[in-house]
Amino acid sequence: MSWQAYVDTSLVSSGNIDKAAIFNSEGSSVWASSPGFTVAPAEIKAVVASFADKEDVKKVQSEGFRIASEKFFTIKSDERSLYGKKGKEGVVIVKTQQAILVAHYPEPVQPGSAATTVEQLGDYLISVGY
Repeated sequence: MSWQAYVDTSLVSSGNIDKAAIFNSEGSSVWASSPGFTVAPAEIKAVVASFADKEDVKKVQSEGFRIASEKFFTIKSDERSLYGKKGKEGVVIVKTQQAILVAHYPEPVQPGSAATTVEQLGDYLISVGY
């Protein structure tokens, strides 16, 4: 399956995600993206840095983060996942061995439903070596 098919079929067509992108694990290359969903290089670099941050209170937890020029408050941050919320919408970001999945969910999608969709794709990619 192509990377664009993962965005279109596994994420967006689930009904839990309205736009998404897949980057390499360094955040330096966009492998696939929904039309009009542009994550700036500085935004994805901050995401990559959040995964490497080992402080008790990570910078991303105290300051939040930006995706596609929108500011999100961090609701979860660990070595694999970063979740953010802005009002009733949010983002779920999952890091695999070779990729970073960035997915946006709109109102009225429940955060748990969006997280499950993205985490399951992350689990699958890890299981096949990505």
